[in-house]
Amino acid sequence: MSVYVVGDVHGHRDALVDALRAEGLVDSDGKWAGVDDRLWFLGDFTDRGPDGVGVIDLVRELQDQAAQAGGSVQMLLGNHEILLLGMYHFGDRPVPSDFGPRSFARSWEINGGLLSDQDRLTPEHIEWLTERPLVAVDEDHLLLHSDTLEYLDWGEDLDAVNATAHDILSGSNIEAWWDVWRRMTTRYAFRGPDGEENADRLLDALGGSRIVHGHSVIADQLGIHPTQIEGPYLYAGGKALGIDGGLFVGGPCLVVKLPFEPED
Repeated sequence: MSVYVVGDVHGHRDALVDALRAEGLVDSDGKWAGVDDRLWFLGDFTDRGPDGVGVIDLVRELQDQAAQAGGSVQMLLGNHEILLLGMYHFGDRPVPSDFGPRSFARSWEINGGLLSDQDRLTPEHIEWLTERPLVAVDEDHLLLHSDTLEYLDWGEDLDAVNATAHDILSGSNIEAWWDVWRRMTTRYAFRGPDGEENADRLLDALGGSRIVHGHSVIADQLGIHPTQIEGPYLYAGGKALGIDGGLFVGGPCLVVKLPFEPED
């Protein structure tokens, strides 16, 4: 049994299938081949790419197939799932704000939302997405979408964070929804001189000994072009592992086996 993580897919279903096949997690037909392996997706299935709902459907199918084989496929919510759901529920309804006009529709469009995804969403998609957690721990790794400390504003431990987010996303308070979206867009908490300390703070509260996250493209962290990315980015004194290869800007779809150790 092995544990794998996947970063931001952003609608690139075919590239995802190719990357999973290269790791032996799906077969030539795109069906689960990982037997008892565990596979985690760290959010951002949709927007900016051609087939976000196709990615959702693929992962749901793999989830069923893996469970039957003794494995597991799970997903965490990313900021783009919050945006997709917010657009679905609230559309262009204004969000009360002292900072000018805001709506989920406006932010969804600005951030690469596609009408083809919204048009294909079903109540089953919405229910499934709404039930996904924000954070998880597997094999001593703290799995997150966003490299932020904002998770701690939803609770002092992992269960509390997930419960608070679920309560908000199951409700109709647009301001609370917007707050989740806004906080999930923040990033870079584990960079710079306070990065390792911030990572330790989150790990102490939520569990695990190393954070694994997507959200922030590795190329932006390193100041290189996305096509130059060859693997995940270990930083913050080894306390944080970034796995967003920047698929939507020409980078690779990274499927990372845990624990990850850089090559010498």
